[in-house]
Amino acid sequence: MSSSRRSRSRRAGSSLPSSSSRSSISEDQITELLSKLQALLPESQARNAHRGSAARVLQETCSYIRSLHQEMDNLSETLAQLLDSPNVTSDQAAVIRSLLM
Repeated sequence: MSSSRRSRSRRAGSSLPSSSSRSSISEDQITELLSKLQALLPESQARNAHRGSAARVLQETCSYIRSLHQEMDNLSETLAQLLDSPNVTSDQAAVIRSLLM
């Protein structure tokens, strides 16, 4: 996991209840958290998740996160290939390197 992913994870986790209160989360809080997850999904996946249970929302969310990771890996690979290209100027290489960080 990259350091930027870890820092986002820590920030995202900071709004969750403490571990001692997680076991006493109310049904309303679960419903609210599921709604927030659905709001983060692209429209097509949110529509699929809306038709189902909480498990469906979680499945769609996990699927979306996996697709984002794959897209990021693909883009990083493309940028790395561009960086190795002999036609890239030093200014362009600097921009590519900054995107890979």
